[in-house]
Amino acid sequence: MNSSRDDFYKELSSTVFPLVIQAFMLALVSATDAVMLGLVDQTSMSSVSLGGQVQFVLNLFVLGITGGLSILTSQYWGKGDRHTVERLIPRNLLYMLVVGLLFTAFSGLAPEAVMRILTNDEVLVAHGSAYLQSVSLSYVLCAVSQVYLTVLKTTGRAGVASRISSFAVALNIVCNAVLIFGLFGAPKLGIVGAAVATVIARTVELIWSVLAAARETELPLPDGERKAVTVRVRWDRLFAPEPELTRDFWKYTGPLLAASLVWGIAYTLYSVIMGHLGGDAVAAHSVTGIARSLIACMTRGLGNGAGIMVGHVLGTGNLALARRVGGRLTRLAMAAGVVTGVLLMLLSPLIVHLAPLTETAASYLQGMLLFCGINLMFQSVNHTVLDGVFCAGGDSAFDMYGNIGAMWCFSVPLGFLAAFVWKLSPVAVYCIMNLDEIVKIPAVYLRYKKYIWLQDLTRN
Repeated sequence: MNSSRDDFYKELSSTVFPLVIQAFMLALVSATDAVMLGLVDQTSMSSVSLGGQVQFVLNLFVLGITGGLSILTSQYWGKGDRHTVERLIPRNLLYMLVVGLLFTAFSGLAPEAVMRILTNDEVLVAHGSAYLQSVSLSYVLCAVSQVYLTVLKTTGRAGVASRISSFAVALNIVCNAVLIFGLFGAPKLGIVGAAVATVIARTVELIWSVLAAARETELPLPDGERKAVTVRVRWDRLFAPEPELTRDFWKYTGPLLAASLVWGIAYTLYSVIMGHLGGDAVAAHSVTGIARSLIACMTRGLGNGAGIMVGHVLGTGNLALARRVGGRLTRLAMAAGVVTGVLLMLLSPLIVHLAPLTETAASYLQGMLLFCGINLMFQSVNHTVLDGVFCAGGDSAFDMYGNIGAMWCFSVPLGFLAAFVWKLSPVAVYCIMNLDEIVKIPAVYLRYKKYIWLQDLTRN
């Protein structure tokens, strides 16, 4: 990337916009799951929402490990070093294969035990167990495909990765309708149909991403030219010793994975707390999460793209340009946060009207959506700066410390007190638990101004 604004916006459009579309499509499949299962009954919708927490926890490992891969491959790709990128991929495949198999085995063999962690409602446990057992195969498929999709995104093919994920989501939605309601002569499977649809979509996603990763792409060279190359994903190098690269990988991935787990386990505890406040609270919380995911796709895409864009520039060694790019992305994140937050608040009456909820759950939903809109304004900045800009330069440990302070020392204990000691309403509990994004902002700003993240992490 050159220093001109035209080059900046050109890369923004080729990297960030496809990731925005991908984030929207991924959120859309959760929304359609909720709508379709809500037409069956509220119990089915709430059960899948709770069972989906397993995929959420898996995503924490995926984000941590592939995030580390993204940090290093972005910088080496920006430097023009294809061979080191190829050496980084096999070990990441090994890590994700092990994680995916563990999640598949645990969910497939002990689904009831998993559901009892999430709720004490026997009806939700029964329905959720059936869903988990059927969807468990998708976890290992997802783990492996995300490595290939990360390779595509960091080697200049974010648009291809977006098309693959978008097609998989569209296929998932179609299969959902067919298998949940028994259309076109298919069996009417209800909640199990949603699980089978997910497995079908993940299978197609994996096959397509493997084929796409084997195609040619353009490698940026130090002289500004580009060269057509093929990035080889070699399974025969799965156990190849790479001591220096392995040390570099875990130096930056370890804190990133820890930050992801610290954040994710706390976020899962939020769902556990809501799960013990009754079915109406669970339903309202589920719909709020879906609406938030759909509206926040712009900020998530911007945050994911920020890490790749800043990483490419840092790999060239041009720290002054990286500083300017980071500043532009941060200002865009502020604007995107305001837009998405206000949009969610404006749409909240319509969402409440359309959601298939009881009167009590609908009243909870209105309050949760209004606060969520405020929260999104701060989350947008945190996601872009913490998960994008900071991590691109190897400053991933700060995110972990921020999550420990804001969530484990503030939101989680206050959430438990609000729910089980002070006996506050579900809306009040939700608001208290989601103050963590606001609490982080001052520390994030001070850290950003120190410019510790301006680091070239590549080796010669």
